[in-house]
This record gives sequence, C-alpha cells and structure tokens, in this order.
Amino acid sequence: MCGVTGFVGAGAEGELLRDVRRMCDALVHRGPDDAGEWVDAGSGVAIGFRRLAIIDLSAAGHQPMLSASGRYVATLNGEIYNFEELRKELPPAVYRGHSDTEVMLAAFDAWGVEAAVKRFNGMFAIAVWDRETRRLQLVRDRMGVKPLYYGFAGPAFVYASELKAIRRHPSFEPRIDRGAVRLYLRFLYVPAPYSIYEGIRKVMPGTIVTFDPATRDVEATVYWSASETAMQGVASRFDGSDDDAARELELLLRDAVRLRMIADVPLGVFLSGGIDSSLVAALMQAESRTPVRTFTIGFRDPAYNEAPFAKAVAQHLGTDHTELTMSEQDVLDVIPKLPEMYDEPFADSSQMPTHLVAMLARKYVTVSLSGDGGDELFGGYVRYFIGQRLLRALRFLPPFARPAAGRALSALTPRAIATRKIGQRIEKVARTLKANDPDEVYFELVSHWRDGVVLDAPPAEAPVTNRAEWPALHDPIERMMYFDQISYLPDDILTKVDRASMAVSLESREPLLDYRLVEFAWRLPLSMKVRHGRGKLLLRRVLHRYIPDALIDRPKMGFGIPLGAWLRGPLRDWAESLLDPAAIRKYGLLDPVPIRAKWEEHLAGRNDWNFYLWGVLMLQSWLEAGG
Repeated sequence: MCGVTGFVGAGAEGELLRDVRRMCDALVHRGPDDAGEWVDAGSGVAIGFRRLAIIDLSAAGHQPMLSASGRYVATLNGEIYNFEELRKELPPAVYRGHSDTEVMLAAFDAWGVEAAVKRFNGMFAIAVWDRETRRLQLVRDRMGVKPLYYGFAGPAFVYASELKAIRRHPSFEPRIDRGAVRLYLRFLYVPAPYSIYEGIRKVMPGTIVTFDPATRDVEATVYWSASETAMQGVASRFDGSDDDAARELELLLRDAVRLRMIADVPLGVFLSGGIDSSLVAALMQAESRTPVRTFTIGFRDPAYNEAPFAKAVAQHLGTDHTELTMSEQDVLDVIPKLPEMYDEPFADSSQMPTHLVAMLARKYVTVSLSGDGGDELFGGYVRYFIGQRLLRALRFLPPFARPAAGRALSALTPRAIATRKIGQRIEKVARTLKANDPDEVYFELVSHWRDGVVLDAPPAEAPVTNRAEWPALHDPIERMMYFDQISYLPDDILTKVDRASMAVSLESREPLLDYRLVEFAWRLPLSMKVRHGRGKLLLRRVLHRYIPDALIDRPKMGFGIPLGAWLRGPLRDWAESLLDPAAIRKYGLLDPVPIRAKWEEHLAGRNDWNFYLWGVLMLQSWLEAGG
C-alpha cells in the first residue's frame, strides 16, 4: 500500500522535482517507509511515490521503477497478488528483487499494459509512463479498492491517490463542483467519476485512463466491466445444488484468502463477529500454522457492541485476539481529523470506529484483511429484504392509490410513531410508495437530501443514476445489488476503509472482492443468496463448516455508533455551530431553511434525522477546514 502522484506539464528539472516532492509530502501517511521521484524535463513528466513496504522490503522494491527494457516507468499502489504465477508465465529474466512491481513491469514489457492488467488479480492504482509512445496511463483495479484521481491543474495534467496531493500542485485552483455536492447530499458520498472539485475526476473501477500530452486528449478504456460481468453471469447460471455451489465457493474463497496472506510483514484480520469477517478469519486460520492476529473494538453501549460476538468466534478458531473497548470520547476525538483524512465530504459515520480499529491493528501488524464485499455480492443488506417485501406489496396496490398511501404514512411519521427508528423507516417506505418502478424503490431507500438543498446546482448523473448505462438485469433485487456494487461499495465502503486505514499506514485487503469471486457470485441464482427474508445463504453454508451457527446466527448489527443521540448530547454545540444559518450561508452552497427544520425536529425528538444532518455536518466541517 502506497501513495502515487505526479503530473505532465512543463518546467526545468529542478522545478519538476520540487513540485512532485511537495505532492509526495502530502502522502507520507500512505507510504512512510520510502520516497522516490522520476522526472523527464524534455517531456515535462514528473512521477512521485511514497512507499509502505509490504513485499520485498529491500531497496530492490524502490519506486518509481523502470522496466527491464527501459520503456516503462511506473508506480504501483496496492498489490498484485498473483505475481508469482505471472512470473512463471513470463519470458525468463533476471529480477533485481522479488516485488510484485517488478513482475508488473515485466508483464508490461511482454504483453503491453492493457493485456497485462487483464491478467492481474489484485487491488491497485497504477501510473505508468510509456517512454516510447510518450503517453501516461492510469489504471484502477476492477472493484475500485484503491483510489486514483486525475484532471487538469491549469496547463498540467495531474494525478494522485488522494486529493490532498493534487492540491499541492502550484497550478491547482480549487473550485467546488455543485453538481457533485448535489450527488453527495443524496448519497452521503461523492460518486465516481466525480470529485468534489471541478475538473478533477476519479478513475472508474476496471478502467485505464490515457493522457496524450501531444494532443491533450484524455481517453478511458474499460478493461473489465461490472455490467458485462453481471450479464454474463445471469446468462450462464450455476445449475448445481446448494452443496455444489458451496464447495466451489469455498475453493475460491480459500485461494483468495491464501493470496492475500502473501506479505513480508505481520498481518491480521478485522473481526466483528459477523458472517463476512468471521469467514475470512476462519479461512486465514485454516491456511496458517500459527494463530492469526484478530482485532476488535468494543463499545460500552451494548446496542453497538459486537466485541463479545467477535471474542466468541476468536476463541472457537483459536486466534491471537486483541480487543479494545473504546469510550465515547475516543470516537468523538476522531471527528476533527475527518476533513483531512477524507479530502472531500464523506458522511458514513462508521468512518470513526473503522479508523479506531485500524489504529488498534496498526500497533501489531502492517496488513489487515477484512470482510468487505460480502453484503453486496451475496445479499446481506436489509434493503434487499425490504425491497422484496415492498415490491410484493406494490403489486396489490393500484398506482393511483400509492401517492395517497404515501402521504398518509408520511403524516404518521413525526406524530404517531412510538419510536424514532420506526418513524425513519416508515418515512422511507412512504417515499417508496410513490415510486414509479422497482428501481425507484431502491433509490428512495438509499437517498437522503433531494433537490432544492444545494443552491444553483446543475443536474448531475453518475453511472448508478444513469439508466442508459444499466445492464438489462430482470430481477429488481439483483439490480439493487448491481447498483450497490458499482457505487456504494467503491465510493462509500472501500473509500471509508482505505482512508481510515491508510491514515495510520495500515494496508487493508479484501479477499471477498477477488474478481473471480465476483464473477462466480453473479452466476449464482438469487435464491442462493436471499431467501425468506434472510441473506448471504451460501456464505453461511460455507461458514458453518468452520464455526457453529450459534456463534453467528443473530440480527445484523452493523459497525455503527449512537449518532442520533450524540447529536442531541455531546455533539450538540459542535453541530449547532455548523448548522447555524449564518454558518451555512457563509459558503453560498446550501439553503439553510430545510436543514434547520430537520435539525430542530431532531433536537425535539420528533424524528431521527442523523443521516441527513451528518451529511451536512461533514460538508460544513470540510469547508471550515479549508475545502
């Protein structure tokens, strides 16, 4: 895990070095072990790198690295897990060391960039300068585990793992993209390809972005498509039994975990005690001759404390378990760090406990595996079950009656519902009743602020909202899972884990997102994932071979905090200072009237608007920190 940055512009060698070093200095947390730069003043190219040494800790792993032919200069953030297998397929060569980066460059020499990338199994953000064609290529892994931004800063074409490095380029002028703000307040993250800044974009997962300095053209090439993968999967369904599917899944899972245990540094696993993390921990332990390190944080509030469940799983597996109970203040102390950590507004409140468990793990290991991806691929989110029930109910409710039913439920929400949690759910259901089709049901379930809050915001479409880009999946729940896979997963979940872990120089690996597992998951019929209001059926079947159902079979808790109560309590003064109408008007982005209405309802206890308010608070705190 590392930080990549650089640009193609103009200047003397000394100027290029100075500027790229300044950009690299913003990424020290991503790579505290080493730094490197490569410049070509004749081409105006400056490539920078910060290294967190994971494989080949010697100087032979130093980057930027040149290929043996001298044609390619590249930096790699992440890991190519199948590099040893690729080495055997490549022409015989003398390698300076044993890093995956050197194998990557040998593959470029032998097969070309696009053909090589299609053979990589890993998580990666790659920047490669082709000295022969004089073009820069930026590559992002299939699932979007590793981040990569790009765009223009004045006359220069810039790129980086994080926006903070781009902000260091002397020609960069930050201009907020109001369309991106509009999307952010709807989803509580900025969906790719947008960033919060005009002119700066995210490389889409499974994509190669090529910049040609001669023409200044920027071209995107998709080398792996989530849409095509989904369509190919449903066209060639797995036709065996549940047991047959479980056996094949287990083989894929074990190999995915084994590959992600390759490291020259200590490694462990985040363990919540849920299905996904318990499965990863169980398979790690099955592959290890010694107890693996597992890490859990607990909270004093039993409604949010998964530590006892994780401890029971760890004891059953025989792992070397570390647990730390966090106080309310420990979590609150993370809040001032969030604008710097995330670089753009980001409002998944589990970002705080995620950072805390990463801090705990980093005291003992440099790499930690996680269970991210299981919900999206195997049907774990409650919205899939709610969606099935809602869609069944809507079949019996005539379209002309739905708006009236929705209005009736909305009227109940603030006044007649006994608990705020139920009230918030009914408010969501009331909105879905007004949906014109099953896809709108999904978007009502996942949307928060809608039109009218962001002032002068132009319309903005992301792939997840653009119907023209959707695959022709017939089952509405499978479409929900597809939407989550292309947006919520990379832009929320993986962004959260990447920034929270890299802030403490910890590499996080996600075995459930091995692309072979993704392709297999799309072949599975929905009934092997979601059935009778229960999800992840096939994962449960595999996990049962390692851990008794009694240790796992409980309602999904999630990695949350009592945010709604904290906004009325210890966070009230902080929130009030940011939600004051004058504070909101200061930046000219938002209309304070609907925001204040929700804040006052929340404080009065008439409803729990913590998701909506956290979105505004993270935007406001980011603006206050300098935007």
